[in-house]
Amino acid sequence: MLWIKSLHIVFVIAWFAGLFYLPRIFVNLAQQPQDGPVYPVLLGMARRLLRFTTMLAVPAVAFGLVLMLYYRIGLSNGWLHAKLLFVLLIIGYHHACFRIYQKFVQGRNQRDHVFYRWFNEVPVLLLLAVVILVVTKPF
Repeated sequence: MLWIKSLHIVFVIAWFAGLFYLPRIFVNLAQQPQDGPVYPVLLGMARRLLRFTTMLAVPAVAFGLVLMLYYRIGLSNGWLHAKLLFVLLIIGYHHACFRIYQKFVQGRNQRDHVFYRWFNEVPVLLLLAVVILVVTKPF
């Protein structure tokens, strides 16, 4: 089971690496004219990173579920409820990145680069919350 736990941690780290970098690409996209030469290059980078990040998220979540079932961690644990809530928020953030990417592709982005700089801070807070919950199990 230590292999599963190790794989879960590695895939979560890799997933978050993508979630940390993708909004940085959005910052750059928001600063570029759509008809400029850099815009399509950034869109291609965002597309590939989003696809790769999604492929990393699936085993991260799957290994987490396997660990939950193996260790028979009951849903009576309050920290687990909180962690699962944050995992759902992380998945929601990932989905929001997909929707933002689609808006850039369609040329319908209405946000400036400052918004995406703040948006980029969200996964840091979500990861911090999950790590604190898993390590301390406060309730």
